[in-house]
Amino acid sequence: MITTNPFFILSETVPAIATQSFVIVMAFLVIIGTLVDIIHKKNVKYFFENAKKAKQSAKKTLTTGEKTSVIIKTVSSDILTTSELGAGKRRVAHLLGMYGTILFWLASVIMIFCYSSIDSITPNIWPILWHVGAIMTVLGGSWFWFFLRADVYSEAHPWYRIIKADLFVLALLASALFGLIWSFLQSLNLNNRWDDKLFLILFIISNFVLFGGVYWSKFAHMFYKPGAAIQKNLSEADGSRDNLPPPADAPKQYGLGIDREKAKHY
Repeated sequence: MITTNPFFILSETVPAIATQSFVIVMAFLVIIGTLVDIIHKKNVKYFFENAKKAKQSAKKTLTTGEKTSVIIKTVSSDILTTSELGAGKRRVAHLLGMYGTILFWLASVIMIFCYSSIDSITPNIWPILWHVGAIMTVLGGSWFWFFLRADVYSEAHPWYRIIKADLFVLALLASALFGLIWSFLQSLNLNNRWDDKLFLILFIISNFVLFGGVYWSKFAHMFYKPGAAIQKNLSEADGSRDNLPPPADAPKQYGLGIDREKAKHY
């Protein structure tokens, strides 16, 4: 199973052009959903206006080298390793889900566009990355969903409480999980039974919800967060601090309760 390209097997019954067209449509849905999100919520407008205000209140003019250094540090630390989450469970779960999703999507695109025709031979590395990525996504996403969500971990809401903001993580989890089950059932050679077809349909639906629901989910935040992190660190480097006051030069006072219970109410 883990070394088998599921899209190659699918090409025996579904033309490769149909699968490739589906991926292209999903990409267009992401672009359209993100643009609508930008226009409606005006996130980018706010970002540039905030950057302009910060520049006016800057106490230091950064050189090109200094800006480049801040950007490289932000990408390598805040973005690629999510250092702002600290060294705890939340960071591990996020990294599992993030890199698992990247592997899952990258391997999907490579196998669909390069190795889904009947006469192609798929290198083992791509199916392995696809399955490993899906497993990482399920593990990281499930860990977050059941144990680490703020409304569950800190506000005592049940894990099955669903709101609109949960659309992204649930659709992503469903896509990876249904993809794994579909691949496993394909490997069993069930001789035209309904099992693998059912999970193929569920896999398609979950992807449509994931990529078609960008406007209603947190999908677009993946594009905003890197820019926001870079702007935040640049503003700290030039002294503007996003027009916020500097930290108070005073001892931290937490009270006696800090020794009795780990802070988690936020």
